[in-house]
Amino acid sequence: MKRNIINKLILSSLFWGFMSCTGNYMDINSNPYEPDDLSPDDYALGSAMSGMASTVIASDVNTAQFTDCLLGGPLGGYFADSNSGWSNTISNFDAKNDWTRVFLISDKIIATLYSNLNAIKIVSDNTHNPVPYAIAQIMKVAAMSRVTDAYGAIPYSKIGEDGKITTPYDSQEEVYNKFFEELDGAIAVLTENRNAALVASADFVYSGNVQKWCKFANSLKLRLAIRIAYANPSKAKEMAESAVKQEMGLIESNEDNAKWNYFGTLPNPIYTAVRYNEEKTGGDTHAAADIICYMNGYDDNRRASYFEKSKWEEQAYVGLRRSINLAKMGDYFSNYSTIKMKSSDPVLWMNAAEVAFLRAEGKAIFNFDMGGEAGNFYNQGIRLSFEQWGAAGADNYMEDAISKPATYKDPSGVYTYEGTLSEITVKWDEAATPAEKQERIITQKWIANWPLGNEAWADYRRTGYPKMIPAAADGNRSGGVVDSNKGARRMPYPSEEYTNNTENVQYAVQNYLKGADNMGTDVWWARK
Repeated sequence: MKRNIINKLILSSLFWGFMSCTGNYMDINSNPYEPDDLSPDDYALGSAMSGMASTVIASDVNTAQFTDCLLGGPLGGYFADSNSGWSNTISNFDAKNDWTRVFLISDKIIATLYSNLNAIKIVSDNTHNPVPYAIAQIMKVAAMSRVTDAYGAIPYSKIGEDGKITTPYDSQEEVYNKFFEELDGAIAVLTENRNAALVASADFVYSGNVQKWCKFANSLKLRLAIRIAYANPSKAKEMAESAVKQEMGLIESNEDNAKWNYFGTLPNPIYTAVRYNEEKTGGDTHAAADIICYMNGYDDNRRASYFEKSKWEEQAYVGLRRSINLAKMGDYFSNYSTIKMKSSDPVLWMNAAEVAFLRAEGKAIFNFDMGGEAGNFYNQGIRLSFEQWGAAGADNYMEDAISKPATYKDPSGVYTYEGTLSEITVKWDEAATPAEKQERIITQKWIANWPLGNEAWADYRRTGYPKMIPAAADGNRSGGVVDSNKGARRMPYPSEEYTNNTENVQYAVQNYLKGADNMGTDVWWARK
């Protein structure tokens, strides 16, 4: 009886917490598929777990638009802005605070994350079941890794239960060390409880399958380990090899892909965001010229799954150049290829192809023990991606040693780029230089990771690959802060931090950024 009373209080707090965030938050965080005879524990856990999952890639459309459509998507070479009314954008490197602050300040991410994390901990404690809290810790790392990778040093280890970030900053190295500690703890719990299961209504990622959650945790750990390989090689090696060798394994098949499949009655937020103003311009976001140039050059059969065909007569798939003067292009936007996506599509967090490419890079570039040879992992990544998207021709594609990325001829005539993007071909070459191997791996990983723009942006800053079209001369409005060829390297800290957390943010800027809080400063792990 006591436990039921406690959980009713939890449910009540979750209800009012969700309602205070946004008017339809209970639609997002209630269960649209299961009957209403769940126990208080199950209902409270389901609500909190869904709320937690909604912070990895936000279920809130406006939040997702800022973090994934206007930040990660363009900076990672996947998406291009297509609204001529925007005068200050992240792609133009002159965005205002209300665009660049969202990862760190939005109540749809950190505040929601911590309120649900604490609710899940209470349920875990009350039911003497450590599994839900272990899974919540994995989601916390998945969400917060995107935040630190956008800014560098952030408040993390000292954030309290209220989720307020007006606390001291951790260096990005300290944040990553904490990530590994939290993932290791969660992996240990799930391994010990491998035969346990959550009720399906509490888990719209893996339907309560603990073993699959453990595979995701190991795969996420591998992703983060490779990310720090230039900044802390010994730590990267330790974490990468332990992830690969952990007994529960990695994501190696598309059936184990991490994706939030919660959109049976609600539209996928990315789907909605890219289609804002669709009648006027074809949408606020179109497919970028960069990825379409690579895929056109390689005659890639996945294009039909990624993009809608353009309205230009010259070519079926035509991307829009990023970092341009949007005001010049208002009459043309609707002609470029848009992003192909259904409202019911799940939100992807991580796929098996990425894991294969991580292992290929770990072996080929850093000589980590990844449990196999780089070339085999590379080809496996291509094969898995073609399978994921239902595309034929993977074997012919991976044997192509001739095709190269296409040059970008803008059908409007305004923003053609005459330069060569890259000389990299598809077929694996064991005799290639390390630089060529890395470019080949990252290029194919980039294509396979569509549409995870923040992952693409992280790889680009970490390795310099894939090679992308630079900002147009009139599209770089940073006043010299951002190099047109390198693009934005991070987001500046929100102005609210200087008002509400002054001493701590100033300490972070001086000690972790060496005094330059702008888009041109590299984060800690970008040390190549």
